[in-house]
Amino acid sequence: MTTFSYFGLTLLTFGAILGTYFWRGMGVLFASRVNSAGAVFQWVTFVSYAMLGGLIARMVVLPIGPLEETSLLIRSLAFATGVTVFLLLGRRVLPAVLIGVGSFITMMFFSSFNVAAP
Repeated sequence: MTTFSYFGLTLLTFGAILGTYFWRGMGVLFASRVNSAGAVFQWVTFVSYAMLGGLIARMVVLPIGPLEETSLLIRSLAFATGVTVFLLLGRRVLPAVLIGVGSFITMMFFSSFNVAAP
């Protein structure tokens, strides 16, 4: 590499750092002015949860990539297992995700790795 390319990479790195910390600083300044119990904040929270729910439903019903080759029944049962564990354990996310993924892996194992969708 030449001296010019080192200078360019250094400039690019510092530009990215400044850009990131500028917006973080703006967030700190405006965070005290945001009412977390307000209608706008609740609306943003609801929209975020709705988008997350839609993405999860799409992964189960209309997956892409390797997950597309698995059975809808196995995906649905693993999802239902995860949601049930989530509700039974007092809305704890980590155990629900681990048990949901574990049940998916177990069902795939016992289905003799027959990943072809019917």
